Amino acid sequence: MNNILRKLISRYYFSFPKNLVYMLQASEYDLGEFFAWYWRTNDFRTVSKRKSLVKTPKAMVLLILSWVILLSIYFSSLFFAIITAHIWYLIAGLVFGPVVLPYILVLVLLVMALLQIPLEFVIINKAKKRLLKNRALRIAVAGSYGKTTMREILKTVLTEGKKVATVPSNYNTPLGISKFILSLNGDEDILVFEMGEYYPGDIRKLCRLVNPDIGVITGVNEAHLKKFKSLENTAKTIFELADWLGGKPLYVNGEDLIVKNFLKNTSRNQEHYSFFSRNGLGKLVVSNAKTSLIGTSFDLTHGSENKVFSSRLLGLHQIGPLLVAIDVALKLGMTMEKVIAGVGKTKPFEHRMEPKTDSAGVVTIDDSYNGNPTGVKAVIDFLASIKGHRRLYVTPGLVEMGSRSEEIHREIGRELSNVGIEKVLLIRNSVTPYIYNGLIDSGYSGEVIWFDDALKAFASLPNMTVSGDVVVLQNDWPDQYV
Repeated sequence: MNNILRKLISRYYFSFPKNLVYMLQASEYDLGEFFAWYWRTNDFRTVSKRKSLVKTPKAMVLLILSWVILLSIYFSSLFFAIITAHIWYLIAGLVFGPVVLPYILVLVLLVMALLQIPLEFVIINKAKKRLLKNRALRIAVAGSYGKTTMREILKTVLTEGKKVATVPSNYNTPLGISKFILSLNGDEDILVFEMGEYYPGDIRKLCRLVNPDIGVITGVNEAHLKKFKSLENTAKTIFELADWLGGKPLYVNGEDLIVKNFLKNTSRNQEHYSFFSRNGLGKLVVSNAKTSLIGTSFDLTHGSENKVFSSRLLGLHQIGPLLVAIDVALKLGMTMEKVIAGVGKTKPFEHRMEPKTDSAGVVTIDDSYNGNPTGVKAVIDFLASIKGHRRLYVTPGLVEMGSRSEEIHREIGRELSNVGIEKVLLIRNSVTPYIYNGLIDSGYSGEVIWFDDALKAFASLPNMTVSGDVVVLQNDWPDQYV
């Protein structure tokens, strides 16, 4: 009963319309995700815990309309109550106004989407024509994970000898990429496109727009499994890039077991595939690889040359993507000296294994945007290589793991236990009990600490850490999943 009353009363708070629009935006206007949050939520007063409403034109239109709709219902009900002398009109308006508001907002959103279709069509076609005049080499990056890091590595290394333009973060849809294309000067040497996949056919659409010359597939895992339903569907969608390229060069993550199994069971011509790993890529052979809290280094043999490379990126898993950039750079005629300099400038991208040392000497590795099983394994493997430090691992678990959620989270718990992480801080939700069970199953001897939300966990860290500790912030659940 308390939950029902809280749900009812919280709809009358001034923040209710804004919170509805915020959640529509946070769920990327996915109506299924939005309504799952709406029906699950018992208190609408404080839902913006991690982020806040980004005041885009679309969001502001919805926010203004939400108030117009709500006030119209209230004043209309008051008007009818006065002219009919029946207070029930006013009561009905007050009761049902907030209840119907989210549904009316969704109808408005659908109308806006229909009106946006012809506008998007014009923008995309204009971008296609603009791109036809651009002579730049086009590199497309696709995969369930690691796309942003791969994009930034390519940009950093290739910029040492070429003029490179890359899509901004989150510009990985046809409309976003089209806006990026229309912003180009036309004198670029290389364009790097990050391709987002949410449903089958998405990569094919983007290839039709971009027509890439080179492709990179970073890997396949359970990210967005809830939408794709199976790993095979995910892999088929990502490999639409390979289908489009035909015989053009394609770099494929040779360490990814899901990719290996997928290719083993297909009849694809793989002659133009170049498989990369931490051990090498084609004639590029890696040895003496090391990683630490300050970065990663390795020796690279290329023909008769043997060179030492250093990067500020953390983890041996970063070597493979670095090799892709090195190989592309060398094939484009860049000197080895420039390539070495470019690799030396690579650094962790924001919220992706990004280390920060505070004034107390505590190292925090911000991995909050790395919400996929492969990213989790990478950071745990990295922690296993860190000696002489007490390690704390903070996580709310992963989202959109579909039917494999329990299995994946139990495995995370087992891996944390096997590595011997000293403290595990879990955020209470539907999946962290699975991590806990995995820890217990493996005989975990460290300390498990539970928190009701991530903000409380973050606030407690200064009181439980000392100089030399390493804290990993692994993933951050969006507000709509809490």
